[in-house]
Amino acid sequence: MIHLHTPLTSDKIKELHAGDEVLLSGTIYTGRDAAHKRLIGLLDDQQPLPFDIQDQTIFYVGPTPSKPGMAFGSGGPTTSGRMDAYAPRLIRLGLHAMIGKGYRNDDVKKAIVENGGIYFGAIGGAGAMMSSCVKQCEIIAFDDLGPEAIRKLEIVDMPLVVVIDSEGNDLYEIGRKNYLNK
Repeated sequence: MIHLHTPLTSDKIKELHAGDEVLLSGTIYTGRDAAHKRLIGLLDDQQPLPFDIQDQTIFYVGPTPSKPGMAFGSGGPTTSGRMDAYAPRLIRLGLHAMIGKGYRNDDVKKAIVENGGIYFGAIGGAGAMMSSCVKQCEIIAFDDLGPEAIRKLEIVDMPLVVVIDSEGNDLYEIGRKNYLNK
């Protein structure tokens, strides 16, 4: 198990390989497709983003409301392909890590390789466990989107797996090849 702390710089990322198991701690941000569409709209209008995207991590999640005493509601990963239309541009601007579930398209993979990024897979169907890793939560943008608002999270030991590493190795493709070659 590899322990990592944000921000995830290129130096940290290049040491990771598809299949590595990671416990991530530090500051990350949330955002799903509605928030991503607005981020791109801000860029198109030459407006600043609500946070400095350089070396940051975005968790594709829309949590349920928090229970009393909890920082974050239940929140499992959203299907990452929903952000594929927006991710390459954000990666080129310095976004280094994304957390979600499922496949990424070739444009995202290319942007990851060209810009030293990484894509982590989170455990689908385990939203309550994932939310237990969140120690602080603050809505920083697009409050009107409800669960899809952008949140700044402080996390401790969020369990993740490297799905696509900075060299473009894709755990989904590797796993399929290994299975078919048995």
